[in-house]
Amino acid sequence: MAIIDELRTPLYFAAGTADLAVQQARKVPGLIEQIAAEAPSRIEAVKKTDPKAVQEKAQAKFAELVGGFDTDLKKLGEQAQDLALRGVGVAAEYAVKAREKYEELAAHGEETVKAWRGEVADEIVEIAVVVEPENENENKTASEPEADAPKPARKTTARKASAKKAVVAEGAE
Repeated sequence: MAIIDELRTPLYFAAGTADLAVQQARKVPGLIEQIAAEAPSRIEAVKKTDPKAVQEKAQAKFAELVGGFDTDLKKLGEQAQDLALRGVGVAAEYAVKAREKYEELAAHGEETVKAWRGEVADEIVEIAVVVEPENENENKTASEPEADAPKPARKTTARKASAKKAVVAEGAE
């Protein structure tokens, strides 16, 4: 049973992800309208911006960044170790968050699949009633004699190779 659960979880995750993607895709037309409405004002703001002022600001930030480098190698090594340890901690934290999100999406997918199954099952029942109204009793009586008929036995033939091996084995003893 554990293997089945291990196989279902990724499928539920995929279903949950697909359902969330569809929900987000439904929001796209509204976002496009919003961007289209804001575009003219943003374009005007960019046109009014002085390129020289932007370049000077970028150069000042770069000079500040380069000037802030510490030339002490021992201190740089300690900072690198500290950053590496922080990186490991952050990676572990993100792994936990990713697992939680995975399980959350799998649970959402399970609910989505249950909803899909319910809708599909209702549709199948409706179709079955329309296609075969009250003819089930007639069909069952007609198909029952066929089910009771004995199945023909399969013919089995001995292989010549296995017969030769048996003869050779007896002769070897």
